[in-house]
Amino acid sequence: MSSQKLSLQQKLLQKLSPQQIQVIKLLEIPTIQLEQRIKKEMEENPVLEIPGEESEDLSDNNDVDEQSSETDKNDGDEFSVDDYIDNEDTPTYKTSSGNYSEDDKQQEIPFSTGTSFREFLFEQVSLSSLGDRQKKLAEYLIGNIDDDGYIRRDLSSISDDMIFHLNMEVKEEELEEVLRVIQGFDPAGVGARSLQECLLIQIRRKKETISVLLAIKILENSFEDFTKKHYDKILNKYEITHTKLKSAIDEIIKLNPCPGGSYSNPMMKTNQVIFPDFILEDNDGELHLYLNQKNVPELRMSKRYIDMMNTYSKNKNDISTRQKEALVFVKQKVDSAKWFIDAIRQRQETLLKTMTEIIRFQKEYFQDGDESKLKPMILKDIASRTDLDISTISRVSNSKYIQTNFGIFPLKYFFSEGMQKDSGEEVSTREIKKILQECIDLEDKQKPMTDDKLVQVLKKKSYSIARRTIAKYREQLGIPVARMRKKL
Repeated sequence: MSSQKLSLQQKLLQKLSPQQIQVIKLLEIPTIQLEQRIKKEMEENPVLEIPGEESEDLSDNNDVDEQSSETDKNDGDEFSVDDYIDNEDTPTYKTSSGNYSEDDKQQEIPFSTGTSFREFLFEQVSLSSLGDRQKKLAEYLIGNIDDDGYIRRDLSSISDDMIFHLNMEVKEEELEEVLRVIQGFDPAGVGARSLQECLLIQIRRKKETISVLLAIKILENSFEDFTKKHYDKILNKYEITHTKLKSAIDEIIKLNPCPGGSYSNPMMKTNQVIFPDFILEDNDGELHLYLNQKNVPELRMSKRYIDMMNTYSKNKNDISTRQKEALVFVKQKVDSAKWFIDAIRQRQETLLKTMTEIIRFQKEYFQDGDESKLKPMILKDIASRTDLDISTISRVSNSKYIQTNFGIFPLKYFFSEGMQKDSGEEVSTREIKKILQECIDLEDKQKPMTDDKLVQVLKKKSYSIARRTIAKYREQLGIPVARMRKKL
């Protein structure tokens, strides 16, 4: 049996103080959220106040004890620190209301909202000629439709679920029949089990023309060739001209691959508003940077609570136990208010310091907004210029935006890796991506350039880049391979 020993060890650890943690958390949030964070802190800490909105000052009274007793005599318009001290002797009838009966209903008034996608489908079920059992099946099937409008599960699995959950034995054929009815609902294409079925549902609703009939044939019998853009195979199979094939493909392109996403309800729309954290103004070539503090209130500590704390502190030997508790409470709130105000100040200084160095580093770009003038810049570059940690620079640049004369940009937009041209000049990968995009935009869409061809084109422009790097940049730009970019 091993013996147990006691020993002393000395370790050196680094721990963040509560104040440092608070600063870090404030750095991470954008300005649009800072206002809400300040309001929350003010609700929790009565010492914090906004200049001009403070309560009536009680400093005219000299004796704090007299203030407390006077407050008790008043009608409740004013309060003191004693109001924050729990009094266990207070009867419950003084702090609770009993002016209601058990029969009274406490109901929340619901807000009026728009109809959701599934509610829209349920409404169509209720208006259909389906029987009660079929309507129940339809509602269960609609519950399995995703936000894109598809049923991703096979009918046999849904049939098994209905046995366990609803105690209903339903054959796949019966579910198939009800599903056909749902596929006749709006928006067109809803209830499909695959992209091919979704497109066929939609195009079969169109007026039958030569182009539409050919499009139906292509979707039914040559769907794989169509999706992979093997147009030569389709031309040979149906013995048609390029013009007829183009007309048929134009009909298919007009269809919606995500019918659920097409359901438009103005009551359900949400718009994302970008609130810039920085404002950069160009006055005759001189750049001026400002923090956007439009909706961020200025904070200060309440003089009333400072006076209370000072008064209690001066007479701490003569005050009661209850007043000592009040002194501890006020001191905690005052310290917390100091930390918070200091954290806000540190946040502002760090943000301005970091953004100022980013502007200095990318000065040529910020003067006219020419993307090709963006230099390679990583977090380490700004960290070394500001003497701040890389993690701090990362927090500052995350979810923050700057407003310039040529648009609003996220701070991460200005960071990019770099590479050297054949001449030895270092350029940003963003510049290379821009040139790559321009090359693809100007290519012959009937014979789009492969990645190997793009390597040759960029090499002529003094950019020696490997094919796999071209493929990576192309994917980052959301550009498909050459075969998928081909047009008739």
